[in-house]
Amino acid sequence: MNIAFIVDPLHKLKAHKDSSIAMMRAAAARGHAVSAIQRETLSARDGVVSALAVPLTVRADNAHWYDEGPAEKRALNSFDAVLMRQDPPFDAEYVAATWLLERAVAQGARVYNDPRAIRDHSEKVSILEFPQFTPTTLVARDADDIDAFIDELGDVILKPLDGMGGSGIFRVRHDDPNRNAIIEALTGDGTRSIMAQRYLPQIAEGDKRVLLIGGEVMPYCLARIPKAGETRGNLAAGGRGVVMPINAAEREIAMQLAPVLWARGLLIVGLDMIGGRLTEINVTSPTCMVEIAQGSNLDIAGRVIDVLAGRA
Repeated sequence: MNIAFIVDPLHKLKAHKDSSIAMMRAAAARGHAVSAIQRETLSARDGVVSALAVPLTVRADNAHWYDEGPAEKRALNSFDAVLMRQDPPFDAEYVAATWLLERAVAQGARVYNDPRAIRDHSEKVSILEFPQFTPTTLVARDADDIDAFIDELGDVILKPLDGMGGSGIFRVRHDDPNRNAIIEALTGDGTRSIMAQRYLPQIAEGDKRVLLIGGEVMPYCLARIPKAGETRGNLAAGGRGVVMPINAAEREIAMQLAPVLWARGLLIVGLDMIGGRLTEINVTSPTCMVEIAQGSNLDIAGRVIDVLAGRA
């Protein structure tokens, strides 16, 4: 196969832990050709979607993990598979990319995750489809609604709908003296919707990333455990990653969601769970493959490539 990866600038990727690089290495090890595409080079001429593709020679050396070949403008449907792996922010340009990628799919390109599914699945709001698995949750922008939610539950998490890596997340108790200021800041004085969720004390045991690959539940997860005095378990916020088998509650949720999301073209999904409750569904560029592989010898990146090869 010839596989293209739409990724952030190559020199900014962290080779020792980046899931996209792990998939590139898995593809190369299986004899497949690998190319990199920058989202900014996507274009459509007379309806044909193409991009500037850079062939890569991929190595195991983290200090010098790739060499570039000559760049070439190629139609996306000339690849056997295209993996959309650019990190948020999910802004207007990201949406525009999904429009172009959707046209490429119509022309026969195999794009994962499916661009329409990426666009339709807000990583925060998509959990509202599965309320039976989530903590008590509110999405609103009106301060009175958010205040009432905090008064009712007493201890909540507030977070923006477009954040990642733990940015902009606050734990707010009913008697927090900064409560009004936090709500005003997060909502932009009522101009932006945010998410409020019941605080789950099980966060002390980890914010767990459970991966779904091609509709299959991976048996190990990465528990991101907050550092002392911190509410957020995100690794970007200083959390400590511990690999562990998924438990019965996590498996039950994952088994329910896996076939539904795979049927929508979501090849790689990262479910975030705390205390056996679903808090987010990550579909733009789910990570943690390398950490889980190092702690379990489970080759998740290789599983992605094998699924693609089986569907070629």
